Amino acid sequence: MESTLGAGIVIAEALQNQLAWLENVWLWVTFLGDPKILFLFYFPAAYYASRRVGIAVLWISLITEWLNLVFKWFLFGDRPFWWVHESGYYSQAPVQVHQFPSSCETGPGSPSGHCMITGAALWPIMTALSSQLATRTRSCCHSTLLGAVLGWLMTPRVPVERELSFYGLTALALMLGTSLIYWTLFTLGLDLSWSISLAFKWCERPEWIHMDSRPFASLSRDSGAALGLGIALHSPCYAQVRRAQLGNGQKIACLVLAVGLLGPLDWLGHPPQISLFYIFNFLKYTLWPCLVLALVPWVVYMFSAQEAVPIHSS
Repeated sequence: MESTLGAGIVIAEALQNQLAWLENVWLWVTFLGDPKILFLFYFPAAYYASRRVGIAVLWISLITEWLNLVFKWFLFGDRPFWWVHESGYYSQAPVQVHQFPSSCETGPGSPSGHCMITGAALWPIMTALSSQLATRTRSCCHSTLLGAVLGWLMTPRVPVERELSFYGLTALALMLGTSLIYWTLFTLGLDLSWSISLAFKWCERPEWIHMDSRPFASLSRDSGAALGLGIALHSPCYAQVRRAQLGNGQKIACLVLAVGLLGPLDWLGHPPQISLFYIFNFLKYTLWPCLVLALVPWVVYMFSAQEAVPIHSS
């Protein structure tokens, strides 16, 4: 593991010192690969393009993020910004690497959420796009059938609509399962907060360490999203727009309105107490699917319906 981290430090040092003009590009790529952006942009964009694909993105996001949280507790992966100090390899010749707000996270570094969570959640999007591309650029009937068959086989099978209790039990299972694993490891003598202390020790600026990078922040996000999905699918607003055929203009309006609402909601101030923050985060991400699936499409649909009402002359 040390050799892997060392190679990563060498690459980071080379990129920062020799290709400094690409700094903003890599920061933007990091931002787009952040698992939070799955909830903020990729999920609503996929949902308004395809209902089934959007719900698949949400399910995969919350399941893989939960798995990522649990795996981090078992793998104890260091993050580069504290490993360069703790390892002792660079005591004689310090490396010239810079820290950024996105690098000062408090959770362990392995497995990488950017790779595991984002990569898995984008899979149904890429599968749907490849299937559409194969259909539109077909060269013969056989290739069209083969593109269609592969798309059907590779599309993840996720529950689209279940009873509300199913989503409530899913959220409860995520919370109870994580708590059971946490307290079991804690009882065995494992210090699961070791990464938080290292982050506060070696991060250059304390304000870069945000509470939403703590391990249980992802748990509150995932359990809230699971419950919110069930509430959205059983809401009166969703029932009214469920069978409505929204046009491309209406779908674009839904995406713009959803991102316009989700953006400020994501930037709302966080309570200073960690327990209140987890409750706030849970409620925020419970509201998230309700906005995307129910409220925003209902507003756009009702507004469009009023605009389309013909005016009768007396």
